[in-house]
Amino acid sequence: MSRAWPCLIVALATLSAAAAPPPLRPAAVDGDWTMPAHDYASTRFSPLAAIDRNNVGALKVEFTFSTGVNRGQEAAPIVVDGTMFIVAPYPNVVYALDLTRPGAPLKWKYQPHPEAAAQGVACCDVVNRGAVYADGKVVFNTLDGNTIALDAKNGKELWKTSLADIQTGESITMAPLVVKDK
Repeated sequence: MSRAWPCLIVALATLSAAAAPPPLRPAAVDGDWTMPAHDYASTRFSPLAAIDRNNVGALKVEFTFSTGVNRGQEAAPIVVDGTMFIVAPYPNVVYALDLTRPGAPLKWKYQPHPEAAAQGVACCDVVNRGAVYADGKVVFNTLDGNTIALDAKNGKELWKTSLADIQTGESITMAPLVVKDK
């Protein structure tokens, strides 16, 4: 075997390592959960250690909340700075609950009013898979193909854009993904 092969392998390994993307890092360890699966790698893992096998049996219900929609609830809530954000299945109402107060009272709710015709277009029920938080905004998708950004503090709509056309059979049930605040 020629001496060139080992050199070529080392060179390729070096170039591959240099070109590899940086490792995905989990969300902050402060208890916030800013996207449905916790981080870009979708680990759904939290390194918080307040609950362990010694105290899990003593957990109790602190509050319950109903969206009032009797369809599949597939959206994982997100939590940022003591506020829990929940996106309901169609009609995709967004709720903000104050986790710092007893009973987690409602801070605000946003009703997007998606087109009713989207219910007949969705392939897999009228579920929604959640919102993401970035830069003070709660961003979510509606069944009729819109992506909407809300001010996380008050629920005011900041912007809305259409990404799908229900007239051609398109709908959106997935949670958006925010990368580099876009």
